Amino acid sequence: MSAPAAPIPASHAGAAPLGARILAQARYETVTALRNGEQLLVTLVLPLLALVGVHVTGLLDAPGRNGLDLAVPGVLALAVISAAFTATAISTGFERRYDVLAALATTPLGTVGLVAGKAAAVAAVLLLQTIVIGGVGLALGWSPNPAGIPPAVVALLLGAAAFTALGLLLAGTARPEATLAVANLVWVLLGALGGTVFPSRWAWMDLLPSGALGTALRSALQDGAWAPSALAVLAAWTVLAVAAALRWFRWRP
Repeated sequence: MSAPAAPIPASHAGAAPLGARILAQARYETVTALRNGEQLLVTLVLPLLALVGVHVTGLLDAPGRNGLDLAVPGVLALAVISAAFTATAISTGFERRYDVLAALATTPLGTVGLVAGKAAAVAAVLLLQTIVIGGVGLALGWSPNPAGIPPAVVALLLGAAAFTALGLLLAGTARPEATLAVANLVWVLLGALGGTVFPSRWAWMDLLPSGALGTALRSALQDGAWAPSALAVLAAWTVLAVAAALRWFRWRP
């Protein structure tokens, strides 16, 4: 990411260790996200409504298959997009508009601490989402494959990394109003057509980060298997999005 307009001090006498600063920022970001009604709606309430809706309507049920086996991994993928992309893009976009980012970058936290704090906050929210959505799924009758937990964790982490980088890229290049509109539109499109809640219908959809994440999670939690091609797609999106954010992110509008 390009440096902010104000210089970053080379040293900060008496400042807490970097790890403590990152932890403090992550705690602040997490509490703010959980107290924000709009963010909570997008990150938790809407994915849960999608899960319950798909279950009640039986859209993914088939002879010999419980629709929850497809629905829960898909909703977990949607939850990743909600927290890592949509919520991150919107909050960062408005922080950028009011010069909050540029101000924080000149403090002892620094740019590395700021980005690491945001990433840690996304991970904390994602953990909460996984517990709640998984718990509701189990209560409804979902039976995940225990062997799929390791590949599912890897898929969730790669998906969070890719979508966090994409969210920062959007927030750092577009105006806050445009970021708000685009982030919400992308969430709706990827939720309905991007291979998350509903499995990919066309091969090209698995090249999207949303389709790859949905495929990887379904393969893990339904079949207990790794999905190397889907994970490779997520890794590629992560590398490209991080590189693009480093190149084009602007700290001030």
